[in-house]
Amino acid sequence: MPDRAVGADIEATYKSREIEGFLDLHFYRKIGFQLARFFAWAGFTPNGVTLLGTLIGIGAGHLYFYRDLATNIVGMGLHIFANAMDNADGQLARLTNRHGASGRLLDGIGDSLVYASVYVHLCLRFVAEGGSRGVWIVAVLAGLSHSLQSAAAEFCRDAYLRFAPGKLRSLELSSDLRRQYEAAACSPHFFKKLLLKFHVGYVTEQEMLCPGLVRLEEAARRTFADGVPPAFQDRYRQKNRLMISFFFLFRTNARMLLLFLLLFAGQPVWYFAIELTALNFLLVVLAVRQNAICRELEPLLTNHAFD
Repeated sequence: MPDRAVGADIEATYKSREIEGFLDLHFYRKIGFQLARFFAWAGFTPNGVTLLGTLIGIGAGHLYFYRDLATNIVGMGLHIFANAMDNADGQLARLTNRHGASGRLLDGIGDSLVYASVYVHLCLRFVAEGGSRGVWIVAVLAGLSHSLQSAAAEFCRDAYLRFAPGKLRSLELSSDLRRQYEAAACSPHFFKKLLLKFHVGYVTEQEMLCPGLVRLEEAARRTFADGVPPAFQDRYRQKNRLMISFFFLFRTNARMLLLFLLLFAGQPVWYFAIELTALNFLLVVLAVRQNAICRELEPLLTNHAFD
């Protein structure tokens, strides 16, 4: 395939360059694209790639149990490869036009299982070294914090894709998903209904953290059925320019870098403390700022200021 065509295909697998981090653009997306092409050739589905990447990531978490740094480094390599697979499943979905809500949800569940493996094995390591069993309580609180942080960052990122470059036609709201779930009540596909139920809960969590985005989406639907106008996109982009930095701080790349540094330092359990303090503080800043921006922009949509 000519280089020009390969470049075009890679671009087609990006969500938006504006919200792609340096490592994503110059490392993970390139590797993920090659993996996606291989899996497309081999007949894999995006969900199959998600499952394979999840298993590799769970294995990486197990290798963090051992105090031997060489073993930890092997785990880091597997973790990096699992993250590349996490990129590949989405790129494969976009290349083959097989993306959907169930795939996104499975991807999120896979990420959660990988980090559950990391957290469990870090706790086992800490206790095996003579540490307090109370670390399990700290780990559970850190895991809940991780879930909230990731949910808020993803919701804000999707809103940016919706209102700035216009990559999404609409935000998924819990009210939309509840209607889908009620419509599927008589469906014989239990697994599909279960995934939809989980999705409703996840989006509800996002809306609790950033209710301003819900009101903004509802105002946009009422006012501009065919998509928000370029003038509003420019305003939204300008107001959220700084917020993009927060998206990166909560991304997997930043978390992995922090974890790797702590593994090299021989103190990986400190990851929980940073999750509970610094990252939760940044979550509050993200939610407060995003909701403030929405309160400022919502009247402009309601009053047809961009007609």
